[in-house]
Amino acid sequence: MKSVRSIFAFGALVLCAALAHAQGAPDFSKVEIKANRIADKFYTLDGQGGTIGVLFGPDGVFMVDTQFAPLSDKIAAAIKRLTPQPIRFVVNTHVHGDHTGGDENFGKMGATIISREELRFRLAHPNPQANGSPGVPMPASGLPKQTYRGMLTLHMNGEDVQLIAVPRAHTDGDTMVYFPGLDIIMTGDFYRSIQYPNVDRNNGGSLAGLIDGLGTVIGHAGLNTKIIPGHGPTVDRSAVLAHRDMAMTVRDRVARLVDQGKSEDEVVAAKVTADLDARIQEPGTTGERFVRQVYAELRTTR
Repeated sequence: MKSVRSIFAFGALVLCAALAHAQGAPDFSKVEIKANRIADKFYTLDGQGGTIGVLFGPDGVFMVDTQFAPLSDKIAAAIKRLTPQPIRFVVNTHVHGDHTGGDENFGKMGATIISREELRFRLAHPNPQANGSPGVPMPASGLPKQTYRGMLTLHMNGEDVQLIAVPRAHTDGDTMVYFPGLDIIMTGDFYRSIQYPNVDRNNGGSLAGLIDGLGTVIGHAGLNTKIIPGHGPTVDRSAVLAHRDMAMTVRDRVARLVDQGKSEDEVVAAKVTADLDARIQEPGTTGERFVRQVYAELRTTR
């Protein structure tokens, strides 16, 4: 017989699903997974959520991020079309559900999940939901089984895979994934090629750390390095340089207004990103969001 707790949890899950549907949540049944060749043994997968990376060969599959849980079977099938080898490792670039939502499913498939220690903690102890209800912890089968600090190197399929910690950037658990032999970098969401930066302060992110993280990407990249953001098309080093310059420009403009005693709404009204919007594919609300995030950080540090 089901416990009251189980029945309540199931009811809450159904209610959340109904609310999500009413608010126009994605219909995952219609999402198709598209594989994009980056190198002979490295592909990205586009579906719904953050970009997935797949390195494959005789040692098995090394996977970067998992998108949303309802897509796991489709993602696994897309990988099977690339290689018959099993998924051995999954690394999470940061905590958000469009990058970690499938962790439980891939963990049950036998993959070892790897992350920063900070990310594992946030998966196990999530922030409250937007409506104030408690966050839902990741089940044990989806929690990272291996964590690291600083840097961790794996050797698979004839390649070095370097997991490089990017402290307190988009979140406090970001990882940059560097494949030096393939000249490929995956950034997760501390770099997005189509939007203004997003500093998730509720999950430990910081503007200073994000700018430093962009500098880490620039420092590892050469002229021909393929840089794969968490969202958006693959770019080169010059695009990340321009993105960092833009972030620093917004920071400096907001700082001057903070020093003048302007309120958050006054800073937003000053439209400090107006001449920068044309450089951003999806400026929309991401410009205002970033300005408010910069304001919040500078108000605590000046």
